[in-house]
Amino acid sequence: MATFPVINLEKLNGEGRAATMAQINDACENWGFFELLNHGIPHDFLDTVERLTKEHYKKCMEQRFKELVASKALEGLQAEVTDMDWESTFFLRHLPESNMAEIPDLNHEYRKVMKEFALKLEKLAEELLDLLCENLGLDKGYLKNAFHGTRGPTFGTKVSNYPPCPTPDKIKGLRAHTDAGGIILLFQDAQVSGLQLLKDGEWVDVPPMRHSIVINLGDQLEVITNGKYKSVEHRVIAQTNGARMSIASFYNPGGDAVIHPAPALVDKETEENKQVYPKFVFEDYMKLYAGLKFQAKEPRFEAMKARETTA
Repeated sequence: MATFPVINLEKLNGEGRAATMAQINDACENWGFFELLNHGIPHDFLDTVERLTKEHYKKCMEQRFKELVASKALEGLQAEVTDMDWESTFFLRHLPESNMAEIPDLNHEYRKVMKEFALKLEKLAEELLDLLCENLGLDKGYLKNAFHGTRGPTFGTKVSNYPPCPTPDKIKGLRAHTDAGGIILLFQDAQVSGLQLLKDGEWVDVPPMRHSIVINLGDQLEVITNGKYKSVEHRVIAQTNGARMSIASFYNPGGDAVIHPAPALVDKETEENKQVYPKFVFEDYMKLYAGLKFQAKEPRFEAMKARETTA
C-alpha cells in the first residue's frame, strides 16, 4: 500500500513548488488526509500548547473522565460499546465569535496561548484553501468566499485526551465518521498513536510526527469540488498504554453559507463531471449530521438532494 502522504510546505518556495502542489493534489484526491511539516507554526510554540493542554487535562479533566466516562463505559461490560467514545473533550469557539472567556478552568496562560494558536491555524487554513483552489483551477479566494456566509466562516477547536483504556477491543476512542465541515487541522500527540483512516477498505494509521499538523477534508469540500476531493472515514483506536492528546480545529462554512459544487468543476456536457452533489445551507446539513455523524455520508447527501428537489 502507498505510504501516508507527508508534505514539506517549505518546498512550496522555489524549484520544488510544482512537485509539492502535485503531492497536495494527490493527497486530496486519493487520501483525504495529509501531514504537514514546516507549516510556519514555531515548534517551541507547539510544545507550549502541548504542555498546557496536558497539564489542563491532569488538573481539570482527568477525574471527571474517570467518574463520567470510564465508570459508565466499563460497567458490566460484555459486548462492544457502540454508543459512546473513550475520550475526554472540551470545545473552543473562535469565529464568528469566541467563547473562550466562558470556558471554566482555563488559566490565563492557557487561554492566551489557545487564542494565539487559533489565529495561526486560521491563517494556515486559509493558505491551504488557496493552494487547493490553485490545484482545482479555481480563482484564488474561491473556497474562502464559498465558506463566508454573511458573518464569515465558523471556526472552532475540539481539545481531546484519550486516556489509557483497559478494554480497547470493546470501545473506540472515537467511532468511525467523516467530518461534516470544511478543512480540519489537527495537532496530535507525537508519542501515542490511535488515529486511523479508511483507505481502499483497510484501516491505515496516521503516523504521529513531532510538530506536524495533520490535515483532513470535510464533507463540504467534497460537495464544492463535486467529488473530485473526498472526505474520508476515520476513527481513533483506544490504547492500553499512554494518554493521547488531540487538538482538532475545524475551519467550516458560516451557518448561512450556501454550499454547492463550484460551477467551474461542473460540466453539463460530460457524464463524468455532471453535478452530482446537492445545493444547501450549511446549518441545515449540520442539523442532519448531528443525528447521523457515525453513519455513512452518502445518505446525508441524498437527504439534502431530496430537500433541494422539494424546495
